[in-house]
Amino acid sequence: MIEDKALVAQAQNGNMEAFRTLVERYKQMIYYLALDLSGNHFDAEDLSQEVFIRALRFIGKFRGDAKFSSWLYRITVNCHIDSKRKKQVSTVSINNEEASRDIQEIKAPDSQKTSPDKQVEAAGIQTHIQNALNLLSARERSVFVLRHYQEMPLKEIGAVLDIAEGTVKALLFRAIRRLQKELAFYQADI
Repeated sequence: MIEDKALVAQAQNGNMEAFRTLVERYKQMIYYLALDLSGNHFDAEDLSQEVFIRALRFIGKFRGDAKFSSWLYRITVNCHIDSKRKKQVSTVSINNEEASRDIQEIKAPDSQKTSPDKQVEAAGIQTHIQNALNLLSARERSVFVLRHYQEMPLKEIGAVLDIAEGTVKALLFRAIRRLQKELAFYQADI
């Protein structure tokens, strides 16, 4: 298997087949990150496409200081933040049930093995979690998703987002605090 550095160098020299190989290698990872950030399948698909369009457009500016995957993570987070800004300007209401269903379908394919009561309960919990995540700022959500969904170390999150590790910790703390507040009613059940 050809290393990323070699493929990137070939892509920077105009080899579209090398870039296609990179897309194939990272499309699933980027899609799942986009899904975690956006909260629904359709936005995740759009976000993933935008990431690879930007990656192709700016592949010549990739210096190789970080891993190629980290560079793609950064593009994904920036695209997500850009799309959130655009949506704030032209606010469009979407049905959170549809978004929750999209996430449930993708993240819980083995749900057919559980009882209908458990499925309904899980869908309700997922909806509450998604609603709580939607209340976070784009930066807080990005840090939370990269840390807890992608299991990325704090130092790497800082590198991906181009912020200090202390800022990552502060954003993560605020995100967790806000999620705890929004989901506090589940503590009584524990």
